[in-house]
Amino acid sequence: MQVSVWDTYVEKKDGTTMHFDIIAPVEVTDAATIHTYGRDYLVRKGQEGQPLTSRECRFCHVETVRPLWEATIKEKGYYIYEMENCDG
Repeated sequence: MQVSVWDTYVEKKDGTTMHFDIIAPVEVTDAATIHTYGRDYLVRKGQEGQPLTSRECRFCHVETVRPLWEATIKEKGYYIYEMENCDG
């Protein structure tokens, strides 16, 4: 399975910046859908209401799905790969 990686930087309520990737099947090309996935994640992280638009989230590249991501993508339609400041 090929997936698209959307590089995302969102300013948290405390002023720090979260960095995460939204991983979705390559067939999902609608940025609004990807942004919805990101907003759902922000709610789970207590960051609801923070801006997530094409300014914060951009298509980066395509790669082969990693086994760790695959089950979640099949279940939810996407996977969030956390990189920086995603706790709390």
